[in-house]
Amino acid sequence: QVRLVELGGGFVQPGGSLRLACAASGSIFSSYDLGWYRQAPGKQRELVAAITSGGNMHYEDFVRGRFTLSMGSPKNTVYLQMNALRTEDTAVYYCAAGAFSGGSFYATDYWGPGTQVTVST
Repeated sequence: QVRLVELGGGFVQPGGSLRLACAASGSIFSSYDLGWYRQAPGKQRELVAAITSGGNMHYEDFVRGRFTLSMGSPKNTVYLQMNALRTEDTAVYYCAAGAFSGGSFYATDYWGPGTQVTVST
């Protein structure tokens, strides 16, 4: 069984930075890729970025150039460095295990509980 937990959310002013971490139990990348999602109030959950077990990374257009994925050592923690944050980045951020293929992420039922990111003055 895979267990995921997100860490590092908080409050930041526009233009600021936060680093989120997704800590997974066991060797998640032996079986899954990992995706970061977010859900803002009143909006649908959306994919933000994904990293494959082979280290390939994907970013959605609205975060490309501002957010950066990296893998911890050992490979059971994935970081999402978020720079130049905007008010519209305010959301609950989730990580999920799944498979990334053809530009899409197919999430399994393994999700973390989420961490709140608030970007505001």
